Amino acid sequence: MSTPPDGLPLHRVLTGPDDAAFCRRVSEATALGYELHEGPAVTFHGERVIVAQAVVGPARS
Repeated sequence: MSTPPDGLPLHRVLTGPDDAAFCRRVSEATALGYELHEGPAVTFHGERVIVAQAVVGPARS
């Protein structure tokens, strides 16, 4: 695959609570051909951990 499907952008930042739903979203993105860009950013806002993970589409040959 040379570009993400369904008109999705080449670069994305996924954010949300650090839970199973967030992990599924990251897994779905990698299944679509996105690759993780560096490590996640993590913060705590008093009640729960919030995560941000940048992903990039496949490199163009």
